[in-house]
Parts: sequence; structure tokens; C-alpha cells
Amino acid sequence: MRNAMNLEFSSVSANESFARVTVAAFVSQLDPTMDELTEIKTVVSEAVTNAIIHGYNNDENEKIYIECTLDEDVVELIIRDNGIGIDDIDEAIQPLYTSKPELERSGMGFTIMENFMDKVEVISNPGQGTIVKLIKHFTKSKTLCN
Repeated sequence: MRNAMNLEFSSVSANESFARVTVAAFVSQLDPTMDELTEIKTVVSEAVTNAIIHGYNNDENEKIYIECTLDEDVVELIIRDNGIGIDDIDEAIQPLYTSKPELERSGMGFTIMENFMDKVEVISNPGQGTIVKLIKHFTKSKTLCN
């Protein structure tokens, strides 16, 4: 079965938890393991936080967009902002890289996404925003108790 949802919300830090919980609730219909659900929530948090802090420089008057598609045991997430974009994607995805060292950011957001998801694609151009596409295949090897 294929199912999809779209979210649009203000780039307010408090909405990061809203996005994380909303996507987790939607994905829960696939009956993921707790680890899989935690991984989805974590990558949503990382991508939304990046959009707020790096894409919009904490400008709360902007919007973040999330598309979530479920298809059998596959989750596809697209998290998009219309912010400042990324000058050098290869540099930005390197572990420990941060464009905001003054905020004591860890620079591990994309690394975490890559570790928790099966596929991560970052599309961005300066002045045109950023799209983060994330794909995760869930396990179907759940044991049923009789």
C-alpha cells in the first residue's frame, strides 16, 4: 500500500519536536521496530534543525516542508527549505563540519542521517534552499507470538 502526507510549518525551533513526532506517528502504521522509529525521529530532527539554523539563520518567518511517502516497507522523506542553500555540499556532509562553529554545533547532522538511513541525497544551490531526500527500508522480520 502506498500512502503519503505533507507538512508545512514555521521555522521555529519548537516545531522540530512537532515534526519529529508527526512523522513518527505517520510512519508507525508500517509497524517499525523501536530502533527504526527512533532513527526516523532522529533524522527528521537533524534535517529540520539544519533548515532552521543553517538554512534560515533562525529566521522564524520562514517555512519548512516535509513530504513523507510510505510504500510497502520503504519510507521516503523529503525535507525542504527555501533558505540560503549550501555552497559546497561535499564539505557540508563531512563529519564534524559546521558553518556555525560559534554556536558550538557538532557538525554530525548529515553523518547521523547517513548512518540511520539507507540513502541520503542533498540537493542545494546558494540562494535557492536545500532539499534532503532520505530513504529507509524497514525490516519485515518481526516474530509473531502465538
